[in-house]
Amino acid sequence: MILWILLIAVAVLGIALVLYFNFAPIVGSNPTGERLARIQASPNYRDGKFQNVVETDMDMPIGSLAKVMWEFAKGAEGREPKDTIPTVAFDAAAWEAVPDTSIATAWFGHSTLLIKVDGLTFLCDPVFGERASTFSFMGPKRFNYQQHISVDLLPKVDAVLLSHDHYDHLDHGAILRLKDKRFIVPLGVGAHLEHWGVPAAAITEKDWWESVELGSVKLTLTPSRHFSGRGMTNRFSTLWGAWVIEGQSKKVYFGADSGYSPTFKEVGERFGPFDLVLLECGAYNERWSNIHMMPEETAQAAVDVKAKVLMPIHWGKFSLAMHEWKDPIERVSAKTSELGIALLTPRIGRIVNGPDLGLSERWWDEVE
Repeated sequence: MILWILLIAVAVLGIALVLYFNFAPIVGSNPTGERLARIQASPNYRDGKFQNVVETDMDMPIGSLAKVMWEFAKGAEGREPKDTIPTVAFDAAAWEAVPDTSIATAWFGHSTLLIKVDGLTFLCDPVFGERASTFSFMGPKRFNYQQHISVDLLPKVDAVLLSHDHYDHLDHGAILRLKDKRFIVPLGVGAHLEHWGVPAAAITEKDWWESVELGSVKLTLTPSRHFSGRGMTNRFSTLWGAWVIEGQSKKVYFGADSGYSPTFKEVGERFGPFDLVLLECGAYNERWSNIHMMPEETAQAAVDVKAKVLMPIHWGKFSLAMHEWKDPIERVSAKTSELGIALLTPRIGRIVNGPDLGLSERWWDEVE
């Protein structure tokens, strides 16, 4: 009798999950029609899915997967800060006052940030919700900040740049508040945006190495070594990538999520040097190093793309792996020092113009 009850409970749970992933608005929508036809015509789409430039094994043995899930579930000391993270209140007026001849950035934790080039403001991978998760009641919860950014606190945004459709980079709630903006995204990601009410005319989708111009700024989507998918069965159905942002005299590279890849050198040869490079440094593990760099690889990638200044992102907001929350910045700091790379580590929320290395702080030393 107990066995039957368990089997029925498992079946009900399975049906509930299938229904949720098929109908919950937060999950988004799969590409169809003309959008799907364009995807299928892409040279980067083969065998029914987008492919990385280099072979990237995504398979994990059942035993390893079970071990990872157990390690996540039981938690460990140091994965999340015990204290509230000290932040700087974002000053929209000061942002507007940044000269058009300069570049500026303001980082809000993880991969959410503002970039200003030639007087144009780009909002990258906006995630403002409490959790980076499919579910509102469970999943990675953001760390405690003195102040979290919200749509209401943002300056005028000229375009929203998205790198891919994962929950820690594409926040359903944020998009609902940003529906009146222009979006520049990888191929297929527009399906989610339209499903959430963004007009098709406001969405520009690009394949790898394709560009779009906005005023005097040229944006080019370049390959990253990663993957996509928000549902149970749609991995690799939309494209992922990084953005080269070229102004009249300044260049920025928004690297988003990536395992270490030869593409970094190609980007450096095609577009470098860069005045500022933003590269992921967090949520890594040896088991999935193909899709998330280790901190030492982040430093080497900065060399490859010809970075004048490296600013590590993808850390400091969510616990998405088993490492301690300070581990990414400590390790990349050590490696950049060894390699002679200029490292920018501003407080969360601070506007950095230049980029001004004088605004770097070891603010995490203040937090236990």
